[in-house]
Amino acid sequence: MARVRRRSLTHLDSEGRPRMVDVGPKRPTRRRAVAEGWIRMSPHLLRAIRENRVEKGSVLTVAEVAGILAAKRTAEWIPLCHPLPLDHVDVRLTLDDDFPGVRVEVETSLVARTGVEMEALVGASAALLTVYDMCKSLDREMEIGPVRLLEKAGGRSGVWRRPGLEGRPKRKG
Repeated sequence: MARVRRRSLTHLDSEGRPRMVDVGPKRPTRRRAVAEGWIRMSPHLLRAIRENRVEKGSVLTVAEVAGILAAKRTAEWIPLCHPLPLDHVDVRLTLDDDFPGVRVEVETSLVARTGVEMEALVGASAALLTVYDMCKSLDREMEIGPVRLLEKAGGRSGVWRRPGLEGRPKRKG
């Protein structure tokens, strides 16, 4: 497990009350984040999704739209997040027979004073929850997780990439 750096808690004021961080003095920079997650399911359900036989409709299409919408509305999900005018959101769902299940990867980007990690994570979570909602009548034992940040770029801290992904191709962007 990575070592946690000790810093002051930026979302608390001097009295310990929650606050939204003032990013006004920061310089806008190009920011980008990529998050991923999985939902494990029965091979039967995965086949139904692949063959577009789920009664509620095209699971992957609806989940992609849900991921985009959620990323755009992250500040409504996460109380202390800044509302951000995203330049780009890309949600990709991949069927995996070996898992079996669906993998989601969400990329977000913009030019701003604060990062877009939460937007990528919320987008991935919403896409996976949408798959669950659309398919729960066929498989109540589906499992979601983990949802995690893969990489981020921009701002004072620069580029960060999750350790252990060295052999994995980077997303273009």
